[in-house]
Amino acid sequence: MAEATAVVEMRGITVEFPGVRALDGVDLTLRRGEVHALLGENGAGKSTLIKTLTGVHQPTAGFVTVDGEPVAFGGPGDAQSAGVSTVFQEVNLCENLSVAENVMLGHELRRARSVDWRATRRRAQELLARLDVHIDPTSSLGAHSLAVQQLVAICRSLVVEPRVLVLDEPTSSLDSEEVERLFGVVRRLRDDGVAILFVSHFLEQVYAISDRMTVLRNGRLVGEFRTVELPRRELVHHMIGRSIEVLEQIEEAPRPDVGTSAAEQPVVEAVALGRKGAIQPFDLEVHAGEVVGLAGLLGSGRTELARLLTGADRPDTGRLRVDGRNVRFGTPRAALRRKIAYSSEDRKAEGLVGDLTVRENIVLALQADRGWARRLPGRLVDEIVERYVATLGIRPANPDALVRNLSGGNQQKVLLARWLATAPRVLVLDEPTRGIDVGAKAEIQRLVADLAAHGMAVVFISAELEEVLRLSHRVAVLRDRAKVGELVNSDDVGIDDVVDLIASGEVS
Repeated sequence: MAEATAVVEMRGITVEFPGVRALDGVDLTLRRGEVHALLGENGAGKSTLIKTLTGVHQPTAGFVTVDGEPVAFGGPGDAQSAGVSTVFQEVNLCENLSVAENVMLGHELRRARSVDWRATRRRAQELLARLDVHIDPTSSLGAHSLAVQQLVAICRSLVVEPRVLVLDEPTSSLDSEEVERLFGVVRRLRDDGVAILFVSHFLEQVYAISDRMTVLRNGRLVGEFRTVELPRRELVHHMIGRSIEVLEQIEEAPRPDVGTSAAEQPVVEAVALGRKGAIQPFDLEVHAGEVVGLAGLLGSGRTELARLLTGADRPDTGRLRVDGRNVRFGTPRAALRRKIAYSSEDRKAEGLVGDLTVRENIVLALQADRGWARRLPGRLVDEIVERYVATLGIRPANPDALVRNLSGGNQQKVLLARWLATAPRVLVLDEPTRGIDVGAKAEIQRLVADLAAHGMAVVFISAELEEVLRLSHRVAVLRDRAKVGELVNSDDVGIDDVVDLIASGEVS
C-alpha cells in the first residue's frame, strides 16, 4: 500500500527556552487522510512541538515544510492561513459572547461594510451540526457546560476548512457518547483528506482513532509507528522509557485498607451543607489518614462540593465542622489557616501564575499567608523548593524556569508542591491527574496513598472511576448536583456498583 502524501514535514526541530531544551532534533510527518497520534509523558515536548508547528514558538534549529515548501510561521494566524488549524487543551473562548459569535469569531460573514448576523449564525449552526451539536447559536456560551464549550472550540477550527487539524487533548472534558460523536467527525474529516494530529493521554482512544503514532520522550523523538503494528505495552514502554512495572503498579495496586485508615473523629465534617443553584445539602465526613473519593458524571456537583469544603464558595445552608467545632470559611485563605488546602481542577485560571517561576509558584501560598512585607528567608525557600522538586520529580529540575514553559503534568506537580509546602491536614484534590501521562499519573497516585498513610485527610476527585476506586477508602457518589450515596471501598466494590448508584441512588 502506497504512503499517503505528506502535507506537513517537521525536520530536526530544536526549541530552547532559558535553562530548558524543550525539543532536541524532533521529526514529524503529517499525511493527507490520516489521523496521526502524538504521544509521550508530560514534559516529552508534545505541546512545544504543536506550538512550533503553529508559529507560537520559533525553532532554534530545524525547519517546517508544507507541501514540500519551507515555511516560517510568525504566529497562529500565518499557520491558519496555510491551512493548519488548532484546538488546544485549554478552551480559549469568550464566555460572554454567543455560541455563534465564538464559532465565527474573526470569520463573520459580511454584507457590504457590516456583519450579516443572520448568515453568520446560519453558518455557525451548520458547523455545529457537523459535530451533531444541536444548541441555540444565539445562546451565551457561558451558559453551556465545559464539554459543549470544547465542541464549540472544535467547530471554530473548522470554519477555515483546514488541511491540517491539530487536536490537543480534545476529549479531556467529554463523556463517552460525546467522544464517539467527535470521533465520527474526525473520521469524516480524515476521509475527506484532512491530515489530523491527535494528542491524547487516553490510550484506548488513541488506538481507536489513529492510523499512525509518533512518540516523544524528554524532548527527543523515540520513533514513528503504525498503530496496528505497535502493541500497547510496547507503546507504554516507549513513552516512559523504563520498565513496564509502572503501568502494572497502576493496574494492580491494592485497594486501601479501610479498617486501619481513619481516626474515629472526623477532621472535617459537613452537615446538611449546601448552596442554592450549586449543590443540594449533603453530609460528609473526612477522617485523618483517609482518602474520600468523589465520583459522578460531568456536572454532578463534585467540584461544587469541594469548593464548599474549602471556602472557595460560601454555603447558604448547613454547617461545617473542623475537629468537632463549627467554622465558617469566607475564603480559601481562611481554610488554609485551618490547614485545609484546595487544588482546583482549573490550574490555568485558579492555580498557577504562568509568568512566575517554579520557585515562586511553590512558595506562593506560604508567602501570601505570611504577608508580602515579611519575605520568606531565602535559605528556607531553597530548602522547600529543592525538596518538592526532587520529591515530585518536577521536570526540568530548574526552579527558575517559568511555569508556563512546563508541560501540563509538571505544572500539576508544581501546584501540588505549593499546597504540600503548607503542611495541610486536609488536602482537596480536584482532577489532579486529568490530562497527564501514565508515568506522572502513577507518581501522583502513589503520593496520594502515601499522604494518607502518614495521616493526612484527602478528598480526591476524578472523572475516572477506576482511579477513584483504586485510591479511596470511601466513595461519595453524586448525581445532578446532589450526593446520592456512599460506598465503603473493598475488593468487592466495582465500577458497576458506582454506576448503579449514579443511575438509581436516592439522595442521601
